[in-house]
Amino acid sequence: MPQPVSLRIGTRASQLALWQSHWVADQLRARGVEVEVVHIATQGDVTSGPLGEIGGQGVFTKEIQRALAEKRVDLAVHSLKDLPTERVAGLKLGAVPPRAAAGDALISNVAANLESLPQGAMVGTGSNRRRAQLLHFRPDLRMAEIRGNLDTRLRKLDEGQYDALVLAEAGLRRLGWDERITEIVPKSVMLPAVGQGALGLEIREDDEAAQQAISALDDPPTHAAVLAERALLAALRGGCLAPVGAWAREDDAGRLVLDAVVLSPDGRRRLAASGEAPIDEAGNLGRRVAAELLDQGAADLIAASRA
Repeated sequence: MPQPVSLRIGTRASQLALWQSHWVADQLRARGVEVEVVHIATQGDVTSGPLGEIGGQGVFTKEIQRALAEKRVDLAVHSLKDLPTERVAGLKLGAVPPRAAAGDALISNVAANLESLPQGAMVGTGSNRRRAQLLHFRPDLRMAEIRGNLDTRLRKLDEGQYDALVLAEAGLRRLGWDERITEIVPKSVMLPAVGQGALGLEIREDDEAAQQAISALDDPPTHAAVLAERALLAALRGGCLAPVGAWAREDDAGRLVLDAVVLSPDGRRRLAASGEAPIDEAGNLGRRVAAELLDQGAADLIAASRA
């Protein structure tokens, strides 16, 4: 009799990260895999302040990737929007499960949608991408930094510290906060972060047992979509915190479509590009759309966001 596969899943201990990791664990257990969930503290979890001031890229992933490389865990479950595009030697993205909702949601106690927010309303967001797109749509809005888990952010909203929050729709729905969603922000107003709503299952390149165990969780259209988005971000040299929005998806004809934007930090300049390609040319699609944005001057806007 073959020995059952046993995997140790490395995860952050935040409420959302644990939901995601336990979802993966349940899927694997249903397929006969023995699973242990291992909590790992990351820099982003133990440090307060704006993400750009505490290390930026990889603050929620580096410690987990290190544990994976050192064989203290066998599988890392990431929110793909947090996973840097730079490859880590010896590791690979082994599977991407079906994507949840990719977009952003408005939560407000004073307005039914973005358009009806009061003049000069205070919006809480820790994302340069959201901030820039909100300011492009409504230059009068005031932006304020906000961090913490969903419970903390919603409490601050209810205390009146903010007029509205903009958060990932997928995270709200995964944690059962559907009733707090005021509006799903149209993608014509706000494109999501690269990989938003998708999970990335990362393993060691040479771990064939782990690859075989997680392969059933992979969703090829989602995997192709996030590969296109991540190829775009890598070509832009944008990093996770840049004011870059991207959304790739399979259309009715089975082709991959990608829309992307790059904005100035104040939202005044917005560059946009789109493209489509066969689904097996995801990387090329991302790089081609990135080249269009770079031709329009995207590099200068991304540099300005780091100043």
